[in-house]
Amino acid sequence: MQFRYVATGLVIALSLAGCQRTSFNPSSNLPSPPPLQAQPVPSVQSNSLPAPGAANPSQFPSAPTASPEMAAAAQTGTPPASALDVTKESMVGSWRVANAGSNCDMFLTLTNLGSGSRGGTRGCAGELTAMGSWEVAGKTVQFKDRAGNVLGRVYKSADNRFDGTTNSGQPISLSR
Repeated sequence: MQFRYVATGLVIALSLAGCQRTSFNPSSNLPSPPPLQAQPVPSVQSNSLPAPGAANPSQFPSAPTASPEMAAAAQTGTPPASALDVTKESMVGSWRVANAGSNCDMFLTLTNLGSGSRGGTRGCAGELTAMGSWEVAGKTVQFKDRAGNVLGRVYKSADNRFDGTTNSGQPISLSR
């Protein structure tokens, strides 16, 4: 019993020994940096902004449009002749998605959900925000909402790259 008290006392003493106060010694021999010099400030100008829509429209790039191959694939649901073979297992994992002028993440699993497999997006805009599942149909990968409605289709265009469109005709690109 006494050994327990001695051991506890030693542990407390060692713990407190590590609690020494340390502080910065400002009287060290390190030189202090020189003070900063004031810099001139230019004068401020003010003007009115043009009304929205009154800006020169040619200063903005045009919205992306689907290539004729992708547009045909979106309307008919068939991939172009240049599409590569795709397997469900090769799709599983995380993908970087370019859609509607922004980038987001897509996650595809093999967990069954309805007629497809569970999938989802993070940070996407437009139709892909409703994605709940996906399915491989021939050389096409279909993205679906929770009700099973197809939101968009992509086909394999290169190793670790898929291209296609949403139902509204917006281009989609997946890459790793």
